Amino acid sequence: MYHRFEENKYPSTNIKLDEFQSHINLIKNSGYKFISHEEFKESIKSKNIEKKILLTIDDGFLSFYEKAWPILKKQKIPFIIFVNTKNVGSTGYMNWEQLEEISNFKFTHIGNHSHSHEYLVDKNDNEIKEDIEESISIFKKKLNHETDFFAYPFGEYKISYKKIVKDLGFKYAFGQHSGVIDLSKDKFELPRFPINEKYGETERFKRILKTIAFPYKKIIPEEKYINDTNNPPKVKIIFFENDINLKNISCYSNELNQWRKSKIIYLKENELEIVLEGKFNTERGRINCSLRENTGEWRWLGIQFVIAEL
Repeated sequence: MYHRFEENKYPSTNIKLDEFQSHINLIKNSGYKFISHEEFKESIKSKNIEKKILLTIDDGFLSFYEKAWPILKKQKIPFIIFVNTKNVGSTGYMNWEQLEEISNFKFTHIGNHSHSHEYLVDKNDNEIKEDIEESISIFKKKLNHETDFFAYPFGEYKISYKKIVKDLGFKYAFGQHSGVIDLSKDKFELPRFPINEKYGETERFKRILKTIAFPYKKIIPEEKYINDTNNPPKVKIIFFENDINLKNISCYSNELNQWRKSKIIYLKENELEIVLEGKFNTERGRINCSLRENTGEWRWLGIQFVIAEL
C-alpha cells in the first residue's frame, strides 16, 4: 500500500520515486506476478500458492498521477487506487478527469475509500453508512462506476462497520495491518503491507518479499475497536491443528507507545495468548507475529486495534 510519491515533506506517507521503481524491479526479479483486481478475485479463492502481488494506492493524491502513474502505465502494471470522493479536485488531489482517464485502462481499478476520509470508526453506524452511501452515489454520478473493493480510512474498523461495508454490497475490504492474504483471512479484514520512506527501504522491502501467509482459525477478541475498559485486550490466536509448528513464533507489540517483544503463553498446541504489559496509548495498537521457516521465508501475521476516543 502506497500513498504519496516524491512528496518528501510527508515521510510517513511518502515514497521516493527511485525507491518505488526499485520496488517494482525487486518484485519482478523475485518471481512475483502482478495481479489485477479481477485476478485478485480468483486468487483469493484459490489454494494455488503462486507468488502474487496486488499493488494498492490510497487517497488519490496528485503526486500519484504525476509521478507513479506514468511508470505503471508504461509497464502496464495493475493496481487498485482507493479514492475518497470528498477530496477529488482539491489542492494536492487528482480530479475527476484524471480519474476517468485512469479508469479507462483494463489493468486499473478505482476502489472506494469513503466520502470524507474521517475517523469513521468513531462515528455511529448511521453516520458511517451515510458517508459511504454518499461516496457510492458520487462515483456513479461522476464516473458511472461501481466497485466491490473498499479500503477503511486509516485501516480502522469495528464489527458494525464491517457489516455496513458488506451490506452496502462490497465484497472485499482492506485494512492497514501487515500480512499476507490466504484462504483463512476475513475478506473484510484483508491485510496490506504499508510502504513509506521508513518502511520502504530496499533491505526491508526484500524481507517483505520473503513473507508468506500465516493461516489462523480465529483471533480473540474479534472486536478490534477497544476502549478504556478492555485496554489492553486479552489477545488469543487459535491456529489450525497440526498445521504449523509454533515453537519458534515471535510477537512484538507497541503497548505503552514502545515496541517490545511480547510474552507468549501456549494454552494448547495450536492456541496461544499474547500478554501485553500495559495499555495501548496511541491511536492504534499493533501486534506483529512472525515465524521463520526452513526455506528462509517468514510467516507474518499483523493485528491492529483502534483505541476509542483517545
